[in-house]
Amino acid sequence: MASSSASATKELQRELENKANDLSKLQKGKSLLLALQNFLSFSSHAFLQTDGDHYNRMNIAKNHQVRKKYTIQLGENELVLKELDLLKEDANVYKLIGPVLVKQDLAEANANVRKRIEYISAELKRLDGTLQDLEEKQNSKKEAILKLQQRIQSHQAGKAKA
Repeated sequence: MASSSASATKELQRELENKANDLSKLQKGKSLLLALQNFLSFSSHAFLQTDGDHYNRMNIAKNHQVRKKYTIQLGENELVLKELDLLKEDANVYKLIGPVLVKQDLAEANANVRKRIEYISAELKRLDGTLQDLEEKQNSKKEAILKLQQRIQSHQAGKAKA
């Protein structure tokens, strides 16, 4: 009975170490190559879990970068729209297409900028939803690790009493 308890404790400790390693790699953003090298000895399920966690972390970082880019573009387009609103109806508006300035109707320019603002706003909403989903997945992994730690502690406490 004592040997089965000791082996169960060791198994829980191994599982906790694996999960802690996974979380550490997620937080430090280590490359997938390092994750592959460290997990060659683990089961295929553990490997796929780690690979998915790393992929999740990379997606979060990528989404933050794309969101930052869209936020900057949204601000620029809102400034352009404010400037277009200040113009008179007969003002000349030019659009840069490649190396050439092409004359454009004020109403058309206004409509184009508004469409861009709508598109960028929709993309920001989509990215926020995706980012929230990815962060929820990451938080669930952290919770799983905490639960595993608690199981080990309670198991060790039970072992110490016996």
